[in-house]
Amino acid sequence: MKLIDIKELLDAEFLTKNNYYDKEIERAFGCDLMSDVLARVSGDVLLLTGLANIQTIRTAEMKDIKCIVYVRGKRPSKEVIDLAEEKEIILMSTKHIMFTACGILFNAGIKGAEIQI
Repeated sequence: MKLIDIKELLDAEFLTKNNYYDKEIERAFGCDLMSDVLARVSGDVLLLTGLANIQTIRTAEMKDIKCIVYVRGKRPSKEVIDLAEEKEIILMSTKHIMFTACGILFNAGIKGAEIQI
């Protein structure tokens, strides 16, 4: 599914200027613990989180995650947005809670991330 479609489904807004609307997303992972993302996620996924600090960008950079959706209307600082743009990571924000956002994406055909155990 294209990012522009995910934006519409989640009634989200892009926070970064580097909006690659045609980027395809097949899998997602919802989590507020960046240690779980580092330890468990593999492959190209969309990250849904309520954690809106610089660690989300650093984690995404390490795991090659190209898009983060902040839930519950969270909005990171300008410093975080600037770093995301520098690292070519797309940021969005939705007012949905994580449970609802994940459910919307699942019902639309996005699969859960393949995790490492």
